[in-house]
Amino acid sequence: MVDPRFFRKKGSFSLAELAAIGGCRIERGTPEILVHDVAPLETADRSCLTLFDGKAQYREMFKDTKAGVCIVPAEAIDLAPLHAALLVAHYPRRAYALIAQAFYPQDPSSGVIDATAVVHPTAKLGQGVAIGPMAVIGANVELGDFVEIGALAVIGESVVIGEKSIVGSHVSLSHALVGKNVQIKPGARIGQSGFGFFRDTGDMGGHVTVPQLARVIIHDHVEIGSNTTVDRGSWHDTVIGAGTRIDNLVQIGHNVQLGKGCVLCSQTGISGSTKMGDYVVAAGQVGIADNVTIGTGARLAAQCGIMSDVLPGETLMGSPAMPIKTHYRQVALLKRLEEERRTKIKEK
Repeated sequence: MVDPRFFRKKGSFSLAELAAIGGCRIERGTPEILVHDVAPLETADRSCLTLFDGKAQYREMFKDTKAGVCIVPAEAIDLAPLHAALLVAHYPRRAYALIAQAFYPQDPSSGVIDATAVVHPTAKLGQGVAIGPMAVIGANVELGDFVEIGALAVIGESVVIGEKSIVGSHVSLSHALVGKNVQIKPGARIGQSGFGFFRDTGDMGGHVTVPQLARVIIHDHVEIGSNTTVDRGSWHDTVIGAGTRIDNLVQIGHNVQLGKGCVLCSQTGISGSTKMGDYVVAAGQVGIADNVTIGTGARLAAQCGIMSDVLPGETLMGSPAMPIKTHYRQVALLKRLEEERRTKIKEK
């Protein structure tokens, strides 16, 4: 449920306004209908808008919903309860996200710099910058307009952060240039030295650290999850492309370059100097070896082990990774062989 102690609702909207916000068409209902909130299918009442994206497991719940307005795909119109007004969208979840943002927009920056924050006199702060308790802003840092820095965050020397970006509590950020409208969630570590050293095999006096001399470049509209780490480059910059979404607990090694719109799910690990094209998806616990190139639009299933280049648009599964159809055929073959083995044992 939406708890008003944590989330502040902005007014009510007419059906026509919501259709415009979500890019929908009104299939049923009058444009002047007022909608007061968003809610799940099972708890929504006549004052609320809800979402049905067409998935079969939610069909009965959709038929029984008491919501006054439903966002639906065109193929679900006939399943809708007769009392509900309908907004039809080609991408219902996208429409819902835009509408929910309208009801619950991001609070604007408070513009308050806490008295316990430590701000170096050479730092340049734009208008409306907010800095939380005990945060540290280093020398020559540049914070754009309406940037928010959370409590106990540390922004290292000469870091640049673009306007309306949000840095969560306990984040450390160094050797980095950050774009506009970026969100870095609590506990993330950005710009630390990468895992680069000459390995001693026992007779040369110990491992020798290779200086990590490049930066992290984070483009606009990126989100980086809690406790994720992004190492700075050694020779080349580590680059996070515009609009990329990175989940919690992801490790990105030095020199990695991600294209725009990539999605990296929790516990994915990307080794140094890997290059990803645009809109690559890596599901949970994907592991990627160093110096691998992954083509635009590739999809990597959970727990994939990627040890060689991936073609654009390819969908892989398994470890070592292989085309998903090949993986399923191998699983089916192993299952059949095991069943045959058990049958032979019983016959004996």
